[in-house]
Amino acid sequence: MAKLPVIVSFGGVNSAGRSSFHQGYRRMIEDSLSDSEMTDTWNDLANLMGITVEPGWEARVGGNRNNLIQQLRQGTLIRKMNFPQAINGRSTVVAAGMLPQGFDPGRYYRSLHHPKGLAMTVFGASDALNALGIEWSELMRVVPPDAVSVYSGASICQLDDCSAKGLFQNPLRGQRISSKMLPFMFPEMSADFINSYMINSTGNTGAIAGACATFLYNLRQAVSDIQHGKARLAIVGSAEAPVVPEIVNGFNVMGALATEQGLKVLDPLDIIAYHRACRPFSTNCGFTIAESAQFLILMDDELAIETGAQIFGAVPDVFINADGNKRSISSPGVGNYITVAKAVALARHLFGGAGLDQTYVHAHGTGTPQNRVSESHILNEVAKVFGIKNWLVTAIKAYVGHSLGPAAGDQIMAALGVWHDGLIPGIKTIDHIADDVCRSNLSILMDHHHAGLQGEDMLASIINAKGFGGNNASALLLSPNKTMELMSRRYGRRQLAAYQGKRERVAELAEQYNQRAIKGERNIIYRFAECEMGPSDVSLREEDVNLSAFNLPIPLTPESHYEDYLTR
Repeated sequence: MAKLPVIVSFGGVNSAGRSSFHQGYRRMIEDSLSDSEMTDTWNDLANLMGITVEPGWEARVGGNRNNLIQQLRQGTLIRKMNFPQAINGRSTVVAAGMLPQGFDPGRYYRSLHHPKGLAMTVFGASDALNALGIEWSELMRVVPPDAVSVYSGASICQLDDCSAKGLFQNPLRGQRISSKMLPFMFPEMSADFINSYMINSTGNTGAIAGACATFLYNLRQAVSDIQHGKARLAIVGSAEAPVVPEIVNGFNVMGALATEQGLKVLDPLDIIAYHRACRPFSTNCGFTIAESAQFLILMDDELAIETGAQIFGAVPDVFINADGNKRSISSPGVGNYITVAKAVALARHLFGGAGLDQTYVHAHGTGTPQNRVSESHILNEVAKVFGIKNWLVTAIKAYVGHSLGPAAGDQIMAALGVWHDGLIPGIKTIDHIADDVCRSNLSILMDHHHAGLQGEDMLASIINAKGFGGNNASALLLSPNKTMELMSRRYGRRQLAAYQGKRERVAELAEQYNQRAIKGERNIIYRFAECEMGPSDVSLREEDVNLSAFNLPIPLTPESHYEDYLTR
């Protein structure tokens, strides 16, 4: 029987703030939450941004309180870029989904000469690990060292002064190249940092680049590992810091980004609405580039029951298909029809055709004229085929921008938030749906949608990603309630009761981390040369390998995949 990959923790950071405990999600829907519900999020953002707040500020009324909240709003989500970019007299890019103003992920640990994307990895993965509520060392007492998977990387590479930019430009500027610049630019260095400096892992690892679908490509590999018993525990993520002149200029030359001139055509006013630069499924002029680092921790369902890990949902599968032959490598093709249809077919298999009305879509929704036509047609046609008459669709790039590799991670974090606060974020940067958008069977949300208490009306969400070059991926993400319903058919009442008892303690420890983080105590995990192993730490036998840092051996017994070839 295939194991069910369940989400037991999540964390990261993007332009909305910290991802764990739904803080970044709440920043997106803050206009629909009460003052008391937003207090923790505002405090967390203030600490991230280096803003000193007086104790009890949230209970005050009027000027100072309102000024603080306004400062936090203006320093988050999509906003005016620090370095407006124009190329050879072309259009100027003026907006980006930058990390919260004043936030430097490298200031929390010894990050000397680390590119920003790797510092974001350390911060984001630490957030997910701390939010787990279980010490990693405890998990390693029950999980063999080769039963851990880490898949994380960027869609492009690290391109700041400490990596590719320094490697290529320093000789031209009369400066030396450091020995770290070349290795630091590798896309898979995000996974390497987690393995070496954060969890001391000798398990499965890698980084699968799939342009804007990179996060789902990595997630698919981890899901497959867990399904087939290759791993019991996995960390999946992506970190990208593309808001640098070189990458912005490259996309600008392609005509892909929203520009000052384009926004002025949309809103012929003297004041540019920077926060509305990304307008999915409406009249628009290009995507808005962004920074993000997002991480999930997955377990097989049996390990989650055994350890009492919190279960926030499940990923039964991720589907990937290419576009085939096409005239332009960057144009949309046929592959995304396949991935979305497969994801919906799996949903129907798990909870029946009637249950499809209790699903919704986190669309790729880049805010480009081409995407609004192609993706809406794909979603609309799939909805027709499967009899979904009013399929809810949102696109959270309207808030946080397009972070390239981690983009689907941004979408997943928002989906997990829906199953906590019960609101599907609407696309509030738009005031109309474009005429060329296909929507006979779609309901494209322009306002937040109430999805029941803790999102109980929604059984699942389709997470969709469309990448340059024909990299398409769609994941089926199950709600925590639906996940537990499926698991209740496999585990008895006694097992589930014991699990709930363990879970309460895990949730308590996780919340303790949350409260410390809100106060600015980040507990970044970075262990340089603390537990090195060499040849003397390896004990080889015919039946297994033992490593000094781990309790459990690594068995060498081959799995019987080829019995038909070995017998007559």
